[in-house]
Amino acid sequence: MTEPSNTQPEAAAIPVDLADDGESILESDNASSTASLTSSVLAYRKIHGRTYQNFRTSVEYWAPNDEQQNEGLDINHQMMLILNDNKLYHSPIGPNPQRVIDIGTGTGIWAVDFADEHPSAVVIGTDVSPIQPTWVPPNIKFELDDAKAVPWPYPDNHFDFLHMRLLIGSINDWPAVYNEIFRVLKPGGWVEHTEYDCAVVSDDNSQPADAALARWGPLFLEAGEKTGQKFDLARDQKLLKWMKGAGLTAIKEYPFKLPLGSWPKERKMKDVGNLNLVMTDKSLEGYALYLFTQVLGWSVEETHVYLAKARKELRNKSIHTYYAGITVCGQKPKRNE
Repeated sequence: MTEPSNTQPEAAAIPVDLADDGESILESDNASSTASLTSSVLAYRKIHGRTYQNFRTSVEYWAPNDEQQNEGLDINHQMMLILNDNKLYHSPIGPNPQRVIDIGTGTGIWAVDFADEHPSAVVIGTDVSPIQPTWVPPNIKFELDDAKAVPWPYPDNHFDFLHMRLLIGSINDWPAVYNEIFRVLKPGGWVEHTEYDCAVVSDDNSQPADAALARWGPLFLEAGEKTGQKFDLARDQKLLKWMKGAGLTAIKEYPFKLPLGSWPKERKMKDVGNLNLVMTDKSLEGYALYLFTQVLGWSVEETHVYLAKARKELRNKSIHTYYAGITVCGQKPKRNE
């Protein structure tokens, strides 16, 4: 088995469509199907008009769980399907997985799609917010659980496949979580983890150095330093290093770029960019409000002034921005290995 390179791979540059004069799709909408489980946790915390999970007092997740934010999560799922040519995963798990878990399932949309595609599998989706639908395939169930509370309530050598996506800023001890992942995977089982970087960048220097969105990544990193949470999971081969440290092998990295807007020349990336623009515009306030006001000490007014500048930049077609991401897959060694 060839060991992974020590240099994190980068996705190729995205060609710019110099002739693009199409209309923005920021006014389009994408309804999400969400419902809640009967539980006392439905008494959500409210901060500046947005609602947040109330699962445990020890859980302090920074993103809202209301309808506006959940619609953004569902748009994000469609964006990733387009980016990955309608594939839900990269891992070579075979056609008939038996036990599958989606950690931090959010609205549950990935888990529902996976359960539909794989009727042989029993699928579990876990999250700290009960925002998943109730009308689901018969081979799926959702559970309230906090991923950072180890050990997990699952037996050793149990799951064929474990999926995680967008857990940025939610886990303060990733090596402990990866050790738990190794424990609950069957020998030969796979884990797949996808994260995006918080920095908004451009390859052609079209984003001004003093742009509001140029500050986005540094502000999240500053908030992470204050809270002890990591907002740079997609950098410096962190996922690969944690997988290797836990004992996972056959590791492979899939880097990608997510453009903001219709500026890419290629049709697929233009569609990805349009969905990303809608999702980001819808989610921008939810991403910023808690961290900026409760952690960085900004006023609500300062936050909204900043967000207004950021939204103006999102609509500027001469600025060719994106954020980078990476998917990393790893396998628990088979018993004979």
